[in-house]
Amino acid sequence: MPAAPDPELVTRIAASTGLSAAEAARVIEDVVAFHAEPVEQYVRRRHAHLKTYGARNAEIFARIAQELPTRVVAAPELSERQLRRIVYG
Repeated sequence: MPAAPDPELVTRIAASTGLSAAEAARVIEDVVAFHAEPVEQYVRRRHAHLKTYGARNAEIFARIAQELPTRVVAAPELSERQLRRIVYG
């Protein structure tokens, strides 16, 4: 179960948008969920979406490659060993 959004963030979003606290919390949860999508799932979803509109694979893969560096995606799950290798090489 995901953690509740930061109360300060909820207050700030509610104040700046005119939304109620409950609506602001829901927006924050939706945004966090959108950005929590793993890269593999994003690639599959975008490929299917672009394919639906008639794009060809070469065009699709080039476009996805351009999009990924500008998109926030969830980090992959890393084992303790992988984390240690990042820190200690």
